[in-house]
Amino acid sequence: PLGVLAMIDDGELDWKVLAVSVDDPLAEEYNDIDDVPAAVLDGVREWFRWYKTPDDKPLNGFGFDEKYLNAAEAEKVIEETHEAWKKLKAGETEAGKLWVK
Repeated sequence: PLGVLAMIDDGELDWKVLAVSVDDPLAEEYNDIDDVPAAVLDGVREWFRWYKTPDDKPLNGFGFDEKYLNAAEAEKVIEETHEAWKKLKAGETEAGKLWVK
């Protein structure tokens, strides 16, 4: 991962991981979020801000002052969410409205 964006969707945190395929020629240039041009980062953020509005849903917001977190933080987010998923699948966490079969 290059970084993560903390999107707020219907009041809930929804992490968005930004990555580049190892097969992409840019993979050699992009190793962390600061390697990605600001125009690309802004475009991705704006797409996530607006993408649900055609369904009459409100604009999405973002945590961390709308800034991306770097690759090291992305790794932590991925690890934390993976651990939470494993606990959910194991029945160690209340599923609430989630279907986990």
